[in-house]
Amino acid sequence: MQMLYELARGPLVWVSALIFLCGIMVRAMQLFALTRRKERIFCPARPAATTGDEKKINMIVAFQNTLIGKNPIMAIVTVIFHSCLFLAPLLALGHSLLIYESWRISLPSLPDGMIDVLTMVLVACAFFFLMRRIVIPRVQSISTAYDYVVLFLTAVPFLTGFFAYHQWFDYKTVITLHMLAGEAMLIAIPFSKIGHMVFFFFVRVFMGGEYGFWRGNRTWSQ
Repeated sequence: MQMLYELARGPLVWVSALIFLCGIMVRAMQLFALTRRKERIFCPARPAATTGDEKKINMIVAFQNTLIGKNPIMAIVTVIFHSCLFLAPLLALGHSLLIYESWRISLPSLPDGMIDVLTMVLVACAFFFLMRRIVIPRVQSISTAYDYVVLFLTAVPFLTGFFAYHQWFDYKTVITLHMLAGEAMLIAIPFSKIGHMVFFFFVRVFMGGEYGFWRGNRTWSQ
């Protein structure tokens, strides 16, 4: 276990970080290659102005077609889950100290109690997603082993981190599992569904659409 611990806290950290960065760059270039510049469209005439009531109806229809309009509970849980997934590891004091020791980058941190809350909320959200896949027939029918593995990879680093901080079970074993789980998740990000958190920003920046961060000038190739 000591050898595995030293491996997890040393070489595997650099290997997983390198695979993560290279994987993100390669996937971003692949996605960029699948797009092309949008053709400019010239409208010969302005469309007829809509009335106030028509605008309200269009807004209601558009809202009903969004995730929060169709399934508000799922939308809220998803936002909370992704927020905790991003904030908890990035702002944990232990992680901030390790990042500073390794790369001399100083990051802000949250109190340990707040990190505990974020961790348990994330685990609760992960349990919600698991039960949704098991209980709801239409979701169960399209769920595969891959979906459960991705959910497992996402939740285990937080659960083992919680156990390690509170020194439940054997500390050396749990902290080793925590580091290995975190490194496995980092490696999986560019090549699995977990990567949508990163590539979400890619799509919103480069793709033209009503949900873009600004006027993107590319679209998917046909």
